[in-house]
Amino acid sequence: MGKPFVFRLEKVLEYRRQLADQARMALAKAQAEHDAQKQVLAKVEASLAAHMAKGFGDAATEADIWLWMRYREALERDIATAKAELERLASILQTRRQEAVLRSRERKLLEKLKDRQAGKHHVAENLEEQKEFDEMATLRYKPQDR
Repeated sequence: MGKPFVFRLEKVLEYRRQLADQARMALAKAQAEHDAQKQVLAKVEASLAAHMAKGFGDAATEADIWLWMRYREALERDIATAKAELERLASILQTRRQEAVLRSRERKLLEKLKDRQAGKHHVAENLEEQKEFDEMATLRYKPQDR
């Protein structure tokens, strides 16, 4: 049997695999942060809806109305802040997604190159082996006398 296949860019391929793994982990983290912020936003919006549904009450004083309005304004500011943070996290998520796709593409490119080179190597080894077998058969062949 011939020599085993050695991919000369194996270290580069391993490095690209590590980069792809890191990009996937960063994507997962960004997705988790984005989902958590969605839940925060939904919770604040639900608080505002509950507050609006509750209203002042029948026997509300001027101070109660003032407090109700201030709380409503604070909830609206919290919603605006949560939406801005959600947009920022969505932007980060999109960047991480693009980076993960790019790293994966780079890794796959090298893996395809490795597969092609391995295939060529195996074909060459098989041809070499077949050539040796043919040569041995030719040397061992003894024509029969007639």
